[in-house]
Amino acid sequence: MSDTFDFQTPPWIDDVSRHPLVTPRVKEIATRLFARLASGEFPFGTRIPAERDLAESFGDSRATIRQALEFLSVYGIVSRRPGSGTFVSYQKRSPSNGAAVNRLPPYLNADQLAETASPFAMNVAGSILAPEMTRLATIYMSTRDISDLHAQLARLEVIVTESETFAALEEEFMMTLARGTHNSLIVAMYGILHEVRRHPQWAAARRQALTPAKIKSIQLLFRSLYDAIERRNVETAVEIIKLYMANAHEEMIYES
Repeated sequence: MSDTFDFQTPPWIDDVSRHPLVTPRVKEIATRLFARLASGEFPFGTRIPAERDLAESFGDSRATIRQALEFLSVYGIVSRRPGSGTFVSYQKRSPSNGAAVNRLPPYLNADQLAETASPFAMNVAGSILAPEMTRLATIYMSTRDISDLHAQLARLEVIVTESETFAALEEEFMMTLARGTHNSLIVAMYGILHEVRRHPQWAAARRQALTPAKIKSIQLLFRSLYDAIERRNVETAVEIIKLYMANAHEEMIYES
């Protein structure tokens, strides 16, 4: 398969803020690998060839290949999993069509959902989605994604009593987790829950439930969750998010 791009542009062309210092040869290999991923040769979620095989294919050293893969991981194109290999995190962007952007069916209307969904229904939806979202995020989050999650956690951990601020940061932490899956459908599905929770009637109930003790409890859970994700410990991360969702379910029952 030839190393030619489709309409996708390497992200480092537009985003130089993450750009690590690499040699021209490393960037050349990274660019050629990106072209192969963008062409669909290695679909999302698949494992790419081992470093030794890529080194043979490109006629270069494993050290150079390793640097190229690390370069790609900075931009979230691949996910490096020690002991398991390198997996594709990249997904193609669809050509935009401005005329269709706002044509959402009624069941995606956040205002309607906020008015008709029960606390139980909200919790069931979150309990189904959050564990799988967490599992995928733990596997596919890039170095930059994990850095973003850490920044969210740092903002959360300084809150003591400000329930409104904490509620907003709590939801943004979860949205950062959703984006870390690199799965546009999961991001969209969690985005719906996110928008419903921002509706005034839900936001008010959440603020009321966020006592200083509850804030501290969530901070500890999110710290443990972050540590598990950073270690790529899928099982622990999923169990922590299940505990977080179970606590939220108890709150809803109590409030009801």
